[in-house]
Amino acid sequence: MGICEGRTVIITGAARGLGRSYALAFAAEGANVVVNDIGTSLAGEGRDTSAADDVVAEIKAAGGNAIANYEDITDWDAAKRIVNAAVAAFGDLHVVVNNAGIVRDRMFVSATPEEWDATMHVHLRGHFCVSRHAVDYWRAQQKAGHPVDARIINTTSGAGLQGSIAQAAYSTAKGGIAALTLVQAAELGRYGITANALAPAARTRMTEGAFADKMAAVESGFDAQDPDNIAPTVVWLGSGQSKHVTGCVFELEGGRITIEDGWKLGPTVDKRAKWAPADIGDAVDKLIAVRSEPRKVWGS
Repeated sequence: MGICEGRTVIITGAARGLGRSYALAFAAEGANVVVNDIGTSLAGEGRDTSAADDVVAEIKAAGGNAIANYEDITDWDAAKRIVNAAVAAFGDLHVVVNNAGIVRDRMFVSATPEEWDATMHVHLRGHFCVSRHAVDYWRAQQKAGHPVDARIINTTSGAGLQGSIAQAAYSTAKGGIAALTLVQAAELGRYGITANALAPAARTRMTEGAFADKMAAVESGFDAQDPDNIAPTVVWLGSGQSKHVTGCVFELEGGRITIEDGWKLGPTVDKRAKWAPADIGDAVDKLIAVRSEPRKVWGS
């Protein structure tokens, strides 16, 4: 019996890359899987439902349970239909994995409002809509006297945690998702819901274009960039075994699992009186001199 036996999980963007790996891994551990994907390009263009169908077929061929779903996660009403579909097919919902996203690589000086809005729409609104309807379902279950042991698993990025050159919009959206996760964890624990986030590094359509050399498949030995390496941690976070873990951001690559330390207080000076503008520079220089070295922005 797998560690997710009988649990139902919605995975957005589940037709390819990391989402596909998650779907197959959850199913292998006994979960019922809703494979949500509208089949767009990396830029969020076009539609292809066959990709989600193929993952469902693969899961069923291996003896698992899954349905395909082609709803748009950024549409408020459509997101509710995703949750309803999960409950209708499998009788309950336990996990939402917010994985879907797009990327519009562009230096900030060349960024357009349209690209900015599209990136925020898919990442931030997409994370909001599906999770919000799932939380409505779980709160109703709790109020009806049914025990809730639910999970929200969000997707941030190293770009969101430390920035990435030519990815201002993507980095901003992913940073927002990390902050959203902290708020969800603080607010939703009372309902039996945990919230954690992933910053995965693996070979996907996004990363193959940006980091082709690093993401190339190896001919032999351990393939550190295989997206299947990320799935075990995601499945564990979706299981009943992770009930005590919430408000964490996991950076995952190959066989490495790191819990991010987050923003924390650094060097401080307190004059206990109002500062004169001319005195601020010297004070700041002294603080910078003793602070921990920050991580560099990707690509710098």
